[in-house]
Amino acid sequence: QVQLVESGGGLAQPGGSLRLSCVASGSIRSIYAMTWYRQAPGKEYELVATDTNGRSPNYGDSVRGRFTISRDNAKNTVYLQMNSLKPEDTAVYYCNADVFVDNERQTTDYWGQGIQVTVSS
Repeated sequence: QVQLVESGGGLAQPGGSLRLSCVASGSIRSIYAMTWYRQAPGKEYELVATDTNGRSPNYGDSVRGRFTISRDNAKNTVYLQMNSLKPEDTAVYYCNADVFVDNERQTTDYWGQGIQVTVSS
């Protein structure tokens, strides 16, 4: 019922910047939270940043101060501005949305397919 589509990934040099976007579409009444996760080679999923209604954003320790999450509720879109990129940021980045689906009282989690970010010289 809900689809998430990520865009904006690719290759960046160390110290460079990228901006990821995630657009949610489908039977959405409202979105409570949108979150970016990532999985680097050989590592587990890691929280990157989350934006929850009524709260300040939460960031993983490894990206705090370099990445910024923001949301456009009218467009059901979340962004991740990534600055001062490091090779350690190389990973597949996944968008997650905690969604109030039409005619439901509880939220449901949905995931995007993931998008590759590579930081390399």
